[in-house]
Amino acid sequence: MASKANVKKIVTGIIAVAVVAAIGYGASLSSKQVGDEAAKVSGEGLIPIKTWSQTACSSTPWVVADQKGFFKEEGLQIVYTGDTQPNQRIPSVLNGNNDVGDVHPNGLAVAIAAGANIKGVVKAGIDPLPEQDPKLRHMNWYVNPQEHPDIKSFADLNKIAGKIKFSIITNNQCSDFLANTIADRQGVGRDKIEWVTMPDIQAVQALKKGLVTVSGVHPPFYKSMEDAGMVKIADSLDAGLGQGGGIGYYYFTTDYIQKNPETIAKFSQAIIKAQKWANENPEEARKLTEDWIKVPVNATHYYAADTAISADLITPWIEDLEKAGVIPKGKVTASDLVISENVNSSKTR
Repeated sequence: MASKANVKKIVTGIIAVAVVAAIGYGASLSSKQVGDEAAKVSGEGLIPIKTWSQTACSSTPWVVADQKGFFKEEGLQIVYTGDTQPNQRIPSVLNGNNDVGDVHPNGLAVAIAAGANIKGVVKAGIDPLPEQDPKLRHMNWYVNPQEHPDIKSFADLNKIAGKIKFSIITNNQCSDFLANTIADRQGVGRDKIEWVTMPDIQAVQALKKGLVTVSGVHPPFYKSMEDAGMVKIADSLDAGLGQGGGIGYYYFTTDYIQKNPETIAKFSQAIIKAQKWANENPEEARKLTEDWIKVPVNATHYYAADTAISADLITPWIEDLEKAGVIPKGKVTASDLVISENVNSSKTR
């Protein structure tokens, strides 16, 4: 059996190959294509921006901006290109099949360390403050009380001998970063965790059937877990990272950013308007999200309400990758991941 270190190298190698392949393919596209894409307009005079179907837990700002007209107000039209698997999303932006995506800092860091020319341009989700409604927190972790009635916290996982199967959407994103951080704080060895890849909606069924011991899911799926009788043992607040526990960014290629600065500003303004509206209208945002992703939704994520870019929330995510041996220490810094805050206004119009 491969050692833990070798497994990490293999995983990192696979990610690097995928990103490098996408970089190579993207290099074969003319620079004219990148500049012209934002210049093309629809019959209504709107600038098209391509992204995947956005039917996961982070869909709320997209559906709100679409259905409440915030994209149109800024002269934009989002073109949904179909489903894209999580590990192919950054490559799809690099090769031009999509223009924009959203990702956590560790996903950006791994890609940039492998040579991807992408940057975050505006904040997406953040974790709410401790005094705000717990159902808005970025992630919850659950166990099946029928299988493990004595497990009430992460620390209790030490009562289980051997490896513990955790659901995860894909590697190097919020699920593993936050779970590992909570495990560290509660004295559970990271080497006890065995990651099993699946979407959140499948994680509900996997936990019910005993295929995994712990399922970490996002707000749209909290209700499904609760309806199934699963028991919450932790949430993202337990990671001790404040708002940084849920931080994510919308990203474009550096070519797109350089050639289309006004489109980037328009996108940033539209998505922040949508995020502010979602925070202020949680029930309607919840219903819009539920109709959009077609599963019961208890709550949406909590979102940033300004376009200011700050590097301080990113550093713990990078340090965790370094600690795990996924990227070399010092390979990337927080400032490598996001554009200068001078690019965006710190206030919405």
